[in-house]
Amino acid sequence: MNPRKNKPVIGISIGDINGIGPEVTIKALLDNRLQKLITPVIYAHGKVLTFYRKQLELEEFNFMQIRTIDEVHHKKINVINVSEESPEVIPGVETQEAGKMALSALDHAIKDLKEGKIEGLVTAPLNKNNINTPERKFIGHTEYLTEAFDIKESLMFLVAEDIRVGLVTAHMPIKKVAENITAENIKKKLDIMLQSLKDDFGIGKPRLAVLGLNPHAGEEGLLGDEEENIIKPVIREYKDNGHLVFGPYSSDGFFGMMHQKKFDAVLAMYHDQGLIPFKSLAFETGVNFTAGLPIVRTSPDHGTAYNIAGKKVADEGSMRAAILQAYDIIKNRDGWESSEEA
Repeated sequence: MNPRKNKPVIGISIGDINGIGPEVTIKALLDNRLQKLITPVIYAHGKVLTFYRKQLELEEFNFMQIRTIDEVHHKKINVINVSEESPEVIPGVETQEAGKMALSALDHAIKDLKEGKIEGLVTAPLNKNNINTPERKFIGHTEYLTEAFDIKESLMFLVAEDIRVGLVTAHMPIKKVAENITAENIKKKLDIMLQSLKDDFGIGKPRLAVLGLNPHAGEEGLLGDEEENIIKPVIREYKDNGHLVFGPYSSDGFFGMMHQKKFDAVLAMYHDQGLIPFKSLAFETGVNFTAGLPIVRTSPDHGTAYNIAGKKVADEGSMRAAILQAYDIIKNRDGWESSEEA
């Protein structure tokens, strides 16, 4: 694979303009290392960035407004206005206007992704409540992007330096989890995870741990039969096919003894089973990556944090990590050779 010249163009959808998305975006992009690796394009509105530059007293943050992605400048931080109207910015307040802009930013970025004009997307946090309407149900970025790219199956994959956790079930009520723990669903997620570890993370022979569904991984059927009837047979099948897949493990003991360090990734059965230990171990550096898509999408692993929006205290570590992770995956997939002179 011949390395490609220039810098990959990575879009950043601004998310909720009244949350901490703009703050962590600005702070992350002030890191000169990022600008040497990528060309950033923020999908937002110039007024939003100007407001937070003043609010945060970060006058050294400069950007160039462009009308379309075709005008991108590789030595600047670029901003594309996703609405003609100038938005009202009210840090910490949930507004319908902010929800509308968050979705517009995402849709603009998706359009440019589909046309191959940006190489990846980092999504700043949004608020599902002010995006949803009776006509449109927005469950999450993962589901929205999966549908936008007409993909049947993707994987919510939480990644950090020494822990990676994928989910069999993600944004669904807990009462529906057990009925969705099927051999077919587990295999779909295992296949995506194995392929992603090879293609996106450069791991030739990944070692995977699979968690059980029930307390103590079912206690040999005493506390539930999903492990015996569904999960263990799947693990045996993958082992028989030469994959390094182990388990099922009880989540509490597994993470309590830090066994995740022995594996390249962990497959959890449901949202909180995977995200609680992940965020406990890597909250400031964790990244939410959507594996299985034809494009690269990452996100910081936190929400809008209205309570601290605009107060100059938001930590940009997870946003910086999300941008760097997007760059690394793009590099692994497509072969880029960044140049400061690009």
